[in-house]
This record gives sequence, C-alpha cells and structure tokens, in this order.
Amino acid sequence: RLSCIRNNVWLACCGVVSAGLAVLSSFGLMLFCGVPFVVTVANAPFLILGVGVDDMFIMIASWEQSSRKKEKSGIKCLLAETYAEAALSVTITTLTDVLAFFIGTWTAFPSVRSFCLYTGTAFVFCYIYTMTFFGAIMVLNHKREQGNRHWLTCMPVGVGKDQAERSCLYNACCIGNCSRGLYQLETKQPESKHPMSVFFKNYYGPSVTNKWIKLFVVLLYGAYLGASIYGCTQIREGIDLRNLASDDSYVIPYYDDSKKYFSAYGPRVMVVISESVDYWNETVRFGIENCMQNLE
Repeated sequence: RLSCIRNNVWLACCGVVSAGLAVLSSFGLMLFCGVPFVVTVANAPFLILGVGVDDMFIMIASWEQSSRKKEKSGIKCLLAETYAEAALSVTITTLTDVLAFFIGTWTAFPSVRSFCLYTGTAFVFCYIYTMTFFGAIMVLNHKREQGNRHWLTCMPVGVGKDQAERSCLYNACCIGNCSRGLYQLETKQPESKHPMSVFFKNYYGPSVTNKWIKLFVVLLYGAYLGASIYGCTQIREGIDLRNLASDDSYVIPYYDDSKKYFSAYGPRVMVVISESVDYWNETVRFGIENCMQNLE
C-alpha cells in the first residue's frame, strides 16, 4: 500500500526470513545427523522460498478477511479466525509436499535421497515457523497499525493542523495520505478490499460461469492435455550423472577424467566372438586381427 501506516513491507520481509529460518534449521539438523550434503541440495532453498512465500500470502489474505469481518474484535479473535481459515490450506499443502519428498528417499541414488531428506525436513520447519513465528509477526504488525505508527521507523505518525501546509510528498511519506486539510488516523478508516479480490469477485467469477466461456475452457484444456501428452513422448534423458553421486564418491573423478581426456572420442565398440575359436592357430589369429582392422 502507499499508506505509510498500512504498508506491509516489513511483514513481507519477515515472511522471507521465516522461509530462510526453515532452510537453516533443516540444513543444520541434517548435517548434525550426518546426512551428506551434495550439490543437488543447493537447489532446495529456492523451493522452500516459493512455498514459504505462498504460505505467507495465504496468512496475510486470511488476516485481512478476518479483520474486515470482525472490525471490533480483539487480536486473539482475529488471530484465531485467521488460523481457522488459513491453517487448513497451509497444512494440506505442506503434508503433500513433505509426503512427496519423503517418498523420494526410497530411491537408490544417494544424492537424490539426501536432496529429498533436506527438502522434506525444510518443509516441516517452514510449516512450524509459519504457524508460530510469522503469526506473531502479524500480531506485532497489527499493533503497530493500531498505534498509528510509521511502517519504517515505527514512530507515531502525528496529525495536526500545521501539517496542512506541508508538501504532498511529506504528507504521503510521514502522515499517510497526500490530501490536505482534515487528517484522520489511518486506523479509523475502514479497511478497503484488495483490488485483486474485487477483480476475482466482481469480474472473473461471473465471467467463468458463462456457458461460452465454459466451453472455451473445456476446449482449451483439451488442447493443453493433448500438448502435454505429446510433450511426454518427446522427453529425453538429460541429467548429468555426475551430480547424482556423493561429493566423495569415486564416480566424480571418473566422470571428470572421462570428460577431460575422452570427450573427443565416440562410444566404445566391442567385438565379441561367441563361438569356440582355436586361438593357438596362427591363421585364426591373423583372421581376427584382419577383422578388427576392417572394423576400425
């Protein structure tokens, strides 16, 4: 928001910090337990950040809806209502993610097993921090708004007649709105709905119930499904087998040397003689050598 009081920059930053704490806790626990750290695990923080930010938006949206429903309720009631609406969605998504990654620990590849252990555990910590740390941050942010404090400095925002002569930039940054004249505390103004909520409720929702739009959606999904099936038939293996081994595995120097010294050569070709051969016979040996030279 443009308001210096309703702005939730620090709240969003704390949501990212919550995901970061989950990554640190997961990595610390796994390293303490002796789970090997491989290069594929370095991708886990990006997954956790995506899920953590998603949970953050769900919590904030539920909090705003609860605050509109119960304008005169206390903080405990608002937080309880928020958890009643958001906790179910966050819990279900976390359970499915954790289950998917812990199933991945059954693989025979040690590096994939380590990646799934690190990421699955990080999802568990992300859920814990969202339900505890981030919920407390939302309460503190609400108290800051109730106290009419600035989002950056947390100092009380003063309103008075002398500020009617201030510039628009000063009023927007230090008071809460750009208008001149009568100033009111931001907490006294009714909570407005988010433009995205208004769009989906008043425009998107009624439009998708139209029969022609529904027919178009079905046809679009059919085209998408056909393209997806075709794409699955075109998938080719492209994973680097070097990344599937532990850092101290003998496979690592093997692939390094193979790439360094033998990358200019093609695949190896072997000739197998399946019948019994008199190798003691000099004529037979010459015949085998001639055959090899012809193949080369």
